[in-house]
Amino acid sequence: MHLGTPGIVHGLDIDTRHFTGNFPPAASVDACVSDEEIPGADAAWYELLPRTELSADAHHYLQTENDRVLTHLRLNIFPDGGIARLRIYGEVSVDPGIADLQGLIDLFAFENGGRALQCSDEHFGSMHNLNLSGRGANMGDGWETARRRGAGNDWVVLALGCPGVIRKVELDTAHFKGNYPDRAEIRAANVTNAADIAAESEHWPLLLPETKLEADSVHSFADTLHDVGVVSHVRLSIFPDGGVSRLRLIGTVGKEGGN
Repeated sequence: MHLGTPGIVHGLDIDTRHFTGNFPPAASVDACVSDEEIPGADAAWYELLPRTELSADAHHYLQTENDRVLTHLRLNIFPDGGIARLRIYGEVSVDPGIADLQGLIDLFAFENGGRALQCSDEHFGSMHNLNLSGRGANMGDGWETARRRGAGNDWVVLALGCPGVIRKVELDTAHFKGNYPDRAEIRAANVTNAADIAAESEHWPLLLPETKLEADSVHSFADTLHDVGVVSHVRLSIFPDGGVSRLRLIGTVGKEGGN
């Protein structure tokens, strides 16, 4: 299988849920690096996960010892059977050339190395959906928190693929109608120590003041953004809770000036 973007694989979930009498007793995973969509016969595959016993109707969370950037994985099952899902966990390998890019890019895009770090809640939808490509396919394809029953609000802390100046924000509430956030606010900073980033992010400089949102809409903000300079991390706060499909943070790489 071809990874969506090259990256370092740290762990796997081989999921045999619902396969009870027909699950594979064991599996292994190989890896390689290839410029081809489908690696050819000369591809240099190596063992990423040795042959491992599996059980019926269960998640198998397995750590891998790997520091190589990979493009393809190959799942082997012994001798046969059914796998419900294979989840691959790791970090995107950022193209070193991104630091030399000119013009505007999505600094938070998955393909540019952006990632979600922490959030207050993700009861209905994962924070890791926020920077996927395209608009969300449905509500489950976004980040959605549970309805709050007390004081406070929900939030998510995000890391940009590389530091830069954010010049435009696009916040998409696609498919969220009765459960979209009433308002949103964004804070940002250039972080060198992320030890207590959740607490510290509450006090970062304000990039987007608290702003009213609408259901099932793309919200674009440029003129209302504050100048906070080069930043590496962002905190999106929603009030009081709800669902956001996608967040685009458009800007220039590591530059105070420019277009």
